[in-house]
Amino acid sequence: MSKYAAVLLGGLLLAPLSPAHADVFFTLEQARTKHWQETPMVEVPIHFTEQQMDSIEDASGTRVFNDKLKAWKTKTGGWFIVDQVIGKHEMIDMAVSIDSQGVVKALDVMKYVESYGDEVKHPKWLAQFTGVDGTQHLKLDHQIDNISGATLSCRHITDGVNRWAHTWQQVLKNL
Repeated sequence: MSKYAAVLLGGLLLAPLSPAHADVFFTLEQARTKHWQETPMVEVPIHFTEQQMDSIEDASGTRVFNDKLKAWKTKTGGWFIVDQVIGKHEMIDMAVSIDSQGVVKALDVMKYVESYGDEVKHPKWLAQFTGVDGTQHLKLDHQIDNISGATLSCRHITDGVNRWAHTWQQVLKNL
């Protein structure tokens, strides 16, 4: 076997191991339109203080990793949030809408990079989060069904919903 053939064969054997997989299900505009149709909204720069981050963490039981949040406030007092949660190894881009009373209206996976576990994007599974508010604390395998093979993504999305609902309760409802 020539040296070049060995290098090519070695590269082909390693190729399936690389995570060159990314599914984009919604752009920002598509998610916004799906959640709020034509409801007018304005972007609101959210920069949490340490005290706000601590308050959200205490209420949600979930760590706040970023002191900034991409959020838009609707004319009707609701919120459209674009944020991330960790899957198993990679970040999952999420869109969540919370109505003026702090209730989760809609949740969608915008982009999923992991090579498996993308069942978390299915509307039936995501529908479990509709109606959640900041007075609840969701737990995987209790209020939220787990998906075999996607346990970490399921757990982290559940944690994200807890964090977003409590972010509304602790910060957004006062803006």
